[in-house]
Amino acid sequence: MSAAQPHPLFGGALSAVLPHSATDVSELREIPDNQEVFAHSHTDQSLIVELVEYQSQVADQNAARYHFEDIAGSNKAVEPGAFEVTDVVPLSKSEVSLSVCSSAWMLTGTQRVSKFNEEARNVVTLHLGVFRLPQFTTDVLITFNDPLSISPDSSSATSAETHREPWTVLDFRRLLHTLTLHNPGLFG
Repeated sequence: MSAAQPHPLFGGALSAVLPHSATDVSELREIPDNQEVFAHSHTDQSLIVELVEYQSQVADQNAARYHFEDIAGSNKAVEPGAFEVTDVVPLSKSEVSLSVCSSAWMLTGTQRVSKFNEEARNVVTLHLGVFRLPQFTTDVLITFNDPLSISPDSSSATSAETHREPWTVLDFRRLLHTLTLHNPGLFG
């Protein structure tokens, strides 16, 4: 079996090894320029690689939680009990390929979210990787959305029955570890 090849991101400015069965969502719908979005072809899992503004007022050890809470707000998962952080760990510089980052963090938590403004709420385990690049005034976020329970009233309910070979946290960690910068011009 050959080793997985890095996939170009943002026109080749970055690359990373993506999990199997990753479909580029930009082939299906419009995606913002600061995001690369991939969906599992047989499950309701997704991965988002996103370039966001570096938050200088947020200490490195709080950056993952800051971005997780920002995502919860975007997902309208802000009421009490709608989101919870279960773990935040630093990624050592020796285990990541993105050597220009000042620090890297991985967060695991859950959010109760709806898709497409539906009433039905799904419980999603959200794994978040944050790479801090203050010299480029950028944080690179990598989000792995892994549904834990899907409401029968959700539009995702049909895909819940087809969890063939889902992505794992190991797939996500490999993506984090293999993220590589090829062109710093990406950051302006």
